This record gives sequence, C-alpha cells and structure tokens, in this order.
Amino acid sequence: MLRIDIPERSNWKALAHELGFHFHTIDGEPYWKEDAYYQFTMEQVERDIEAPTEEVHEMCMELVDKVCHSNALMQRLALPEHMWDSIHHSWKSGQPHLYGRMDFAYSGDGPAKLLELNYDTPTSLYEAGFFQWVWLEQAIAQGILPRHADQYNSIQERLINAMAHIGDRIDARTLYFSCIKDNAEERATVHYLQDVAVQAGLKAPFIYTEDIGLLPGAEHFVDLDNQPIHALFKLYPWEEMADDAFGEHIPQLNTHWFEPPWKAVLSNKGILPLLWEHFEGHPNLLPAFFENADSPPLPAGWVRKPFFSREGSNVELITPTGQREAVGGPYTDSPWIRQAYHPMPRFGNNHALIGSWVVGDRACGMGIREDVGRITKDSSCFVPHAIV
Repeated sequence: MLRIDIPERSNWKALAHELGFHFHTIDGEPYWKEDAYYQFTMEQVERDIEAPTEEVHEMCMELVDKVCHSNALMQRLALPEHMWDSIHHSWKSGQPHLYGRMDFAYSGDGPAKLLELNYDTPTSLYEAGFFQWVWLEQAIAQGILPRHADQYNSIQERLINAMAHIGDRIDARTLYFSCIKDNAEERATVHYLQDVAVQAGLKAPFIYTEDIGLLPGAEHFVDLDNQPIHALFKLYPWEEMADDAFGEHIPQLNTHWFEPPWKAVLSNKGILPLLWEHFEGHPNLLPAFFENADSPPLPAGWVRKPFFSREGSNVELITPTGQREAVGGPYTDSPWIRQAYHPMPRFGNNHALIGSWVVGDRACGMGIREDVGRITKDSSCFVPHAIV
C-alpha cells in the first residue's frame, strides 16, 4: 500500500459541479483530494480486503440472527423495546437490505483490522462508487495513471443489481427516497441512489424525511399528496427514527423500510464486543468490551466509543504510548464500548482508513479517507485508489 503523488485533472472541479458533487469542498477545505492516490496490488485487495470483508459480513449476519431471537441481546444493544418486534419480524420475513461499509485499519501488511461497521446510513457511497471511477478512467486517458491501472470497484454495478432485486419485492416497483433537509452530502448520496434505482427499472420519487406524514387509519406513511408510501429508502439512522415523535407508529404501519429494521442491530457499536465474544481471536477483529459501572479507568492502548455515534463524534482514544485524542459531539447519553487501539497507516501527516463496501451481501469496492488525526471525522478527506 503506497500513497503516490500525482497531478490533478485540470477540469475536475467543473466536472464535479456538472455531476452534482457539490460537497467536494467543505467550509473552504478540500474533501475530495486527487493530488495523490493510494496504490494496491491485486493480491492485497483480494486477500486482505475483499475476502475478509465477506467473511466478517457472514459473521455479522450470524450475529443478527442471534440478536433477533434474543430479547436479552436486544437489551444489551440498547435497542428500544417498542422496536423489538419490528426488528425480529423484518429479519424473520427475509426483508432484503441494500448496503453497508466496514472500516478497516490496513497498511498493506498483515490482516486488516475491523474498527467499526457502518451498516445503516454509511456515507461516501457516491464518492467511492461513482466519482473515483470517473477519476480512474480520466486519469488513465490523460496519462496520469498507467494504462493497465484498475480499481477495486464494482459498487455501482452491484447497486443496480440489488435495486432490481428490491424492485421485485415492493409494490408497483416504486421506492421513495428520503433524507433530511439542508444537508448537501446526504442529498447528493440519495440523488445518486435514485439514479441507480431508475437504471434498475424502479420509480424513485423523493421526499424529505421531515415531510413524511401520518393519516388517521392509514396503513402506510404518506407523502405530501397523502399518497401511501409502500416502500422507502431513508438516509436517517434507526436509533433517531425510533426516538422521533412518529417512531412509535413504525411497528404499526406497513411501510417497507430500506434499510430494514434489523439493520439497527448492526448500526450501533455494541455489535463490536458481541463480535469479539462470539469470534474471539479472529484475525480481522480487535478485542472489544461493553463498558459498565465497574469498568476500570481507560488504560493506554484503548479506544472508547458510544453505541450511537456518527463520523467519529464522542470517540476518545489513548495510544499505547499515552497520546490522547478525542472528538466532541452530541452522543453523551449513550452506552459505551472499549476497543483495543490499532494504528492506521500513516503517510506523512495523514492517517488512512479503508472503507470496504458490501452490496447485496457481496464485497464490491472500497474508498479511502485520510485525516491528520487518528479519529476519522466528517471533515476527513476522500482520496481515490488504484490497483497497479
């Protein structure tokens, strides 16, 4: 695994604007960076990223089955009790899911180590699945990359196939898409998924999450025209939906959700100690434990994370040599876990994180985020990769 400095494409910002990538710069700072790329060999990708991703995914599915048949495990994961039946039913009835992302620490040598799962509302899908593939093709055409360069990336192809499968399961092949207002990154991600759905032969109307409605006596949530929403993709986390004013109505109505309620099992970091309990010593896992009132003070070489957290918020770590880093945030009333610290590879001042994508239960691509800090945040940059 190498970080190779290269020239940027001369027109990439204009192209990004044309393709709807409006968040390539955030608050005046670059989010997308292409003055370098991360280089891998095919063996590294297939052996150390793709194969472990599929293996860990199957372990996760095994754990979902255990949790969905155990109220005690749902309670350990702090899942709201009024959602237990919906979670269990969505799993037992085989409700399909779309995608997920695993975050790995990997340097090119030795097994990749799972840092966490992002299986409900994973970000960076558009950048990984589409824009970095455009970069690859153009960089080859412009002589920036060698002609034999490739990329570990069949994300969009897998998404189209998964959407087509979902279309066979929903009413009138119509899947609504939703995200909250005033978030350019989430709107761009959802717009991308709408395009994918249309390519898969689905109708893909959009509604903001805040505009989803309820009607007395209705069997489904409704849109702004009071039309029933039979199926809805929401880029909105289950733990927040369950706590919203209409959360108690979710189990009572027949709207089909994507991701399905069983994804709540995988969308909190309590899954990490459960993985360690059931698969202790697996080469791709790090020791992780539930924190409780009797837990000793955090020693050097551990990371502390809340169950429910996004983009590194409220994560704290202490390296084995005693260096401390922490990110603030709103997730202060969540239960916590502790995970063994494992360093991400460092290139100059940047720490690199591998985001490995699963679509339709298959590993299919990756994206790389980098940050000067050891905790990956919403401001961490996306850098493309290539197989050479």
